Amino acid sequence: MNTIPSRRQFLRASSALVIAGFVSSARGDKTPPEGFRSLFDGKTLSGWHPMPRPQGGNAQKAKKSDDANSFYERSLKSRGRWTVQDGVIVGEQDPPGSGLGGYLVSDEAFGDFELLIEARPAWPVDTGVLVRTAAARNVGFQVLIDHRPHGGIGGFYGNGLGSFHAWAYGFTGETDEDGHLTRLVPEKPAEPNRTNITIPLDFAAPAEAFLRAWKLNDWNQIRIRSVGELPQLTTWINGEKIAELDTAKIEAPGYDAKAVLGRIGRSGHIALEVHSNGRTDPLGQDRWAPGAVCRWRNIYIKPLAQ
Repeated sequence: MNTIPSRRQFLRASSALVIAGFVSSARGDKTPPEGFRSLFDGKTLSGWHPMPRPQGGNAQKAKKSDDANSFYERSLKSRGRWTVQDGVIVGEQDPPGSGLGGYLVSDEAFGDFELLIEARPAWPVDTGVLVRTAAARNVGFQVLIDHRPHGGIGGFYGNGLGSFHAWAYGFTGETDEDGHLTRLVPEKPAEPNRTNITIPLDFAAPAEAFLRAWKLNDWNQIRIRSVGELPQLTTWINGEKIAELDTAKIEAPGYDAKAVLGRIGRSGHIALEVHSNGRTDPLGQDRWAPGAVCRWRNIYIKPLAQ
């Protein structure tokens, strides 16, 4: 009997081991996959710092009142509330239900890298992971985790970088009588702010593939790859490739590649988001339910050669 595996058998076995490594991490294992190192010690926020997330000009435009102006001013100071509970980073508004969010930002900056991170967002919350974030600036490329009505997951947003969206579909949610999410229903991308520009992705998985990969009301592992002077961004969810975008080739009003590179530089920080509440949104949509949280764990990074 020939016991030497064929090249095809070897490659198939190797691929299975790689996928098994990512899946085991998604099950809550706390050992970084080969080549990765941890950015979260599971006990403290060492290596991270909070940063304000201003609500933006819409707070004042949407409601000409002292209350709106006060909300905007307070948002300039809010950093959200970030705690570690049972080995998990918990992000929420500060105080809960106030409508005031913030960012948790890595102390380290990175050039080219792959990031593994597990998220468990409540419904509804508007969150995401920013990469190539400039220190002390509200800018960066955001991987969307808009786990809310009309939100998108796995696509991209130019946070302070032309405000473009690059996503193939959004979702509405079906809930039971107690408000628990029971199903995500795909829909065309939609954003309350009609001035935002939606641009095509270089790769987009079908909505059906996303729904097979995404685990409802559970932990989901998001893998992010960022490579290039202006990065080519790729996302996977639980091993399923979801989206890809070359930010150097974006053509959209308000986006100038050379100017963007000048703002963010060749490397940047990683940031987790707690979005400000939608009470001052032009369409009155809530982005973050009162008292809701997003949980994060098993955050691993692998720097890549530039």
